Amino acid sequence: MNVLLVAAVALIHGSYATLLIKGPTQPVLEGESVTLECLYSDSEANISQVHFEKFAEYMQKWLPVRERFWCYNPKPVVQSDRLTLTLPHPGRFNEGSYRCVSNTENVTEQERSSEPLTFKVYYMGELLLTRAGFTSYLGVSTELKVRLGDEVVLKCSAGSSEEPTYYWSKDDDDWILPSSTLTLRKMTAADEGQYTCVAKHPSVETLSKKRTISIAVLPEDARWYESSDGQLILMISAAAAALLVFLLSMSVFLCRRAKQAKTSKGPIDDRSQKKPIYKTSVESLTSTCADKQPLV
Repeated sequence: MNVLLVAAVALIHGSYATLLIKGPTQPVLEGESVTLECLYSDSEANISQVHFEKFAEYMQKWLPVRERFWCYNPKPVVQSDRLTLTLPHPGRFNEGSYRCVSNTENVTEQERSSEPLTFKVYYMGELLLTRAGFTSYLGVSTELKVRLGDEVVLKCSAGSSEEPTYYWSKDDDDWILPSSTLTLRKMTAADEGQYTCVAKHPSVETLSKKRTISIAVLPEDARWYESSDGQLILMISAAAAALLVFLLSMSVFLCRRAKQAKTSKGPIDDRSQKKPIYKTSVESLTSTCADKQPLV
């Protein structure tokens, strides 16, 4: 009896083919096309009842892959004995764990889904250049004008799958600074020139970004507004003045409108106070008396 039971269980489990997932086994570069495949170990199984799922780290659960979740509108495609999903331009949001899941009922959890496939995307964003003491939202222009004796502190940064390595260099000079921060104290005419910051991915040599800035030192008799700092102050002051004028104009407009609305209202037209009301008039009140004397 036990032998028959074991044989029946083995037969039931053997009737279900194993669900597999294929894809990249090594990290991929951002922008390189990636294709994932779902297939059964038994080619006769119905692959049309299978869909892709991706593990959402922020929700800590598996979610079905839908077209609206992805850029470039990828769509799972059934190709004879397999289901494929092509990511034409994978980015940082595409990396993670994927699996194939069957919609078939009356199967165990192990038979319902494949083993997860995880791949990493190597990426590096644009290089951002900022200056100490200034907001990063303004950034730094490609040309910086400073006064004689000023201190300049520049920092470059880039979003990357791994922390990049940075270094600074100057054109027509042989020094290299292995740091993301460049500090120039008491600027002189000798410090003028082209400075370049380079960021390199630690795992992919071909993945790198660079940014070049030109620094010019103004003479001692230069006016304060000729420097980049002075031009920035003028720009912020002009924007603040324009905003103030706009607010004052709106306040005056609203006050005048409110005053006109108030003065346009006349006294209450109470005609009952201007003429008497008779019984036979349209505005008379119901009365049983037959007099013709005014009611008011």
